[in-house]
Amino acid sequence: MPAQLIDGVQLSQQLRAEIAGRAAKLAAAGQQPGLAVILVGEDPASQVYVRNKVKACGDVGFHSVLEKYDADLSEAALLARIDALNNDSAIHGILVQMPLPRHINPSRVIEAIATAKDVDGYSVLSAGELVANLPGFRPCTPYGCMKLIESTGYDLRGKHAVVIGRSNTVGKPMALLLLQANATVTICHSATPNLGVYTRQADVVVAAVGRRNTLTADMVKPGAIVIDVGMNRDDAGKLCGDVDFAGVKEVASHITPVPGGVGPMTITMLLMNTVESAERVLGKRQEQLGQPAGMDPRPGTA
Repeated sequence: MPAQLIDGVQLSQQLRAEIAGRAAKLAAAGQQPGLAVILVGEDPASQVYVRNKVKACGDVGFHSVLEKYDADLSEAALLARIDALNNDSAIHGILVQMPLPRHINPSRVIEAIATAKDVDGYSVLSAGELVANLPGFRPCTPYGCMKLIESTGYDLRGKHAVVIGRSNTVGKPMALLLLQANATVTICHSATPNLGVYTRQADVVVAAVGRRNTLTADMVKPGAIVIDVGMNRDDAGKLCGDVDFAGVKEVASHITPVPGGVGPMTITMLLMNTVESAERVLGKRQEQLGQPAGMDPRPGTA
């Protein structure tokens, strides 16, 4: 029996409706969620991603700021702008679209974003919060993968999960999130020999290596859940993932398609992190005013 598709588009729509409701409550309390998006240069793909993020903000009732700069913007000027946004009370999340021009150090830029506004979850401090299982912002793609797995109703406790990939933005945080869900986790990567030895033991496989057909049907345990994070092109130029979808769907119990699986969830989890950031700010404000959480802090309101 073919695997059941995990529909990222449908789940994304459900979560965005929830986010819109939370944003409306925040706005009523005088705390409309705000996201600042910075684009340096004219990379075509980045322009599309940024446009989609700004549109998504509007769709759920966020305040958004889009700042576009020429590719010759100095690193110092970019860092100064980030510092200003760090101190802007109307902004709850800051996102600098990658890649940046070569003369700008991306690590320096990421670390300049206040941890409280690091809604991409990329900074060293955010990574540390994830490792220590402290409240913080989870990187959006692995966060979305977890939501996709949760949507199947599958209990990860005691199950074996294999993550293929060790990047700082997907592979490593994905493994940590699975670990937090009480899965037993194995991380595989480009230097792992006999990959199938590990994946055939897995109840859940997350493929995030950036190479098509990395995971084939003979490498999958019957009934496993397969999450495909990859974004590649096949010989015909069509979008595809890291998984041989046609073959693996005949073996797995659940599988994400490409497109329409993980992709839609990434921006959704960016919105989720931003609304959570705004909720934290409101909670602190209410605490300072001596009000119970959830009350409208504005004078003269019930």
